[in-house]
Amino acid sequence: MVDGQIDGDLAKRLRLPEAADDEEAAAIVAAVAAHLGDEERAAAAAAAAASERRPTWNGERWTFAGRVEATNGRRVRRVPDGAPRDKWAAAGRADRF
Repeated sequence: MVDGQIDGDLAKRLRLPEAADDEEAAAIVAAVAAHLGDEERAAAAAAAAASERRPTWNGERWTFAGRVEATNGRRVRRVPDGAPRDKWAAAGRADRF
């Protein structure tokens, strides 16, 4: 699909029933175009989701633990994998670590 239009190759392959009047043909073409658009959007969303990297605590656990100890005087034994990656949110839960 290109710019909301069915591309030439697909238009050649798409066969409408001979008995279809103009309204029925238009409805069929609109349904096929909508389906192809949905597939393209789903593929784009899947590609975007696959390219997103979820931030982790790897390499920053001890830095965060050191900051908590320096600011609160409290020693953090470990920063769990499920801890919020946002440092402000994690700091609010530091008493649980």
